[in-house]
Amino acid sequence: MGKYFGTDGFRGEAGVTLTAEHAYKIGRFLGWYFSEGGNHKVRAIVGKDTRRSSYMFEYAIVAGLTASGADAYMLHVTMTPSVSYAVAQDDFDFGVMISASHNPFYDNGIKLINAKGEKFDDAAIVAIEYYLDGELEKIGIHDKDLPFASGERIGQIVDYAAGRNRYIGYLISLAKSSFKHFHVGLDCANGAAWMIAKNVFDALGAKTYTINASPDGLNINNNAGSTHIEVLAKYVKENQLDLGFAFDGDADRCIAVDENGNVINGDHIIYILGTLLKKRGELANNKVVATIMSNIGLFRALDEAGIEYDVTKVGDRFVYENMQKTGNCLGGEQSGHVIISKYATTGDGILTAIQIMEAVIESKLPLSKLAEPVRMFPQVLKNVKVRDKAAVMNDAVVLSKTKEMGDRLGKDGRVLLRESGTEPVIRVMAEAKSVDECEFCVNAIIDVIHERKLG
Repeated sequence: MGKYFGTDGFRGEAGVTLTAEHAYKIGRFLGWYFSEGGNHKVRAIVGKDTRRSSYMFEYAIVAGLTASGADAYMLHVTMTPSVSYAVAQDDFDFGVMISASHNPFYDNGIKLINAKGEKFDDAAIVAIEYYLDGELEKIGIHDKDLPFASGERIGQIVDYAAGRNRYIGYLISLAKSSFKHFHVGLDCANGAAWMIAKNVFDALGAKTYTINASPDGLNINNNAGSTHIEVLAKYVKENQLDLGFAFDGDADRCIAVDENGNVINGDHIIYILGTLLKKRGELANNKVVATIMSNIGLFRALDEAGIEYDVTKVGDRFVYENMQKTGNCLGGEQSGHVIISKYATTGDGILTAIQIMEAVIESKLPLSKLAEPVRMFPQVLKNVKVRDKAAVMNDAVVLSKTKEMGDRLGKDGRVLLRESGTEPVIRVMAEAKSVDECEFCVNAIIDVIHERKLG
């Protein structure tokens, strides 16, 4: 991670830690950086979610891009995976998505996507940060600022809603079956999926029931979406729907709910889609990719199904890097980020939902039965706000207590201490046979963090 950019872009409180000036400068830099010394006409695509500040950042980035001579194609309100899709399909130099994903409305973020629809490489991120800090000589500029475009070289702004519409068509084309016999609940988190998800499921024949699809700029993720799955769970059960899907603010995550209102998280989804691909003979290397936060129950279910797995650090970036290196075709996180490399280069909530529907239809079983083999261990995860994440992760006393709790659980559980990639917090997690045991282990570690005056 850099000074500004974490594992999922530059994220912070809008107008405080992430400002319009930051956005403008990022646009200025990218328009210059990709122009190859002014010899290449840069084409960039820009999308945003529904939070109020997204409009401010959108215009600031576009102003910076055009001031450096780049043409900015605006997708307007759309999903992160649609930006990835459009960049790669339509030969753009890069894409920008303005979103803080599952964070509350007052936060925002800037995600950068390369020409292949993947996250930016570290070298480009380092160069951006040099520019943001005014260290121009480190990026080869021996002047007060980057050169401005002038005359006919000034960039233009293009309405590119057609790109979003073609992405919707692409999603619809991926379904092999009609959904016409299914009653499906969709929780759009008052975010980027608020129109797209219903359009896709309606086109595929489902009877759709949509909640949290009235964004006002302030209600994104507010008691809604994948981080508040209890809302959809209650709705599905009360309305006797067949199943439901909840997305986050930029719709790169999906958490499902079965017909009984039970939550089907990312670990369940990896198992369900992994066994589907295995039955089809399409599971590359007979392996899926999970992260260190995946539940023990997933790994035991995969073992029983004869499916192997790789385990990465937390972050869809690391999952995708593994998939690139190994040829593994399915990976994801418990949070609902699921990457299916045959169809996408990033997590895609609606794509994930479509594939779950395919698994239900092909198996002729309800979603509850498909998820049943994954017997989740109780898990407790708590966040501790700290001044210095590295200091906590390198504190000998904290590490000793963490090891002590791990030894206490043995083969019947585990503990995990890790830094957040997007917030100034340390995450403390425990899995065990009981919630009480999890609570004991997590609280013991947190107590030491506080005693050491690190929190």
